Amino acid sequence: MNSTSRRAAVLKYLKDAQKPITGGSLSQHFGVTRQVIVSDIAILRAQGEDIIGTPQGYIYNVPGKAVIRQKIAAIHSSGHDQIREELYTIVDHGARIQDVTVEHPIYGEITASLHIASRFDADQFIAKLAANNAEPLLVLTDGLHLHTIEAERIETFDAIRQALAEKGYLAEEK
Repeated sequence: MNSTSRRAAVLKYLKDAQKPITGGSLSQHFGVTRQVIVSDIAILRAQGEDIIGTPQGYIYNVPGKAVIRQKIAAIHSSGHDQIREELYTIVDHGARIQDVTVEHPIYGEITASLHIASRFDADQFIAKLAANNAEPLLVLTDGLHLHTIEAERIETFDAIRQALAEKGYLAEEK
């Protein structure tokens, strides 16, 4: 299979997938290295394909029903228990956490995709932090960070803000 055919097949595979697919899984499926898949994804993105890299793997962004996006400012320690509690609070209210953003004094705004929609996704994110002995971005800003959150109803955001405020995690209330 030549590279053009493989990229078309990778794109179809992602579009047909019901869940994120890791680069390793794609490389095994297509019999190439993970780096070849990373290059294929980069080329597909440059061609305008809306492929998103998440901690769970690659997904093809298919516009669905109308959603509302808002940013919520949060603050807490880098402890995994507090991160998990914050993420659970958001997804338990029916919202999806698209990303996390911090403001770095040198680099400016740093944003990382999360795409967390369930407790399972949150647990996987925490497990990856632990397995890689990685620090969350919020360590760069003494715990202050923003999340882009999506939900179908505006009332969801009010409920999330209230729940985060009750836990002491809402930066807007501090």
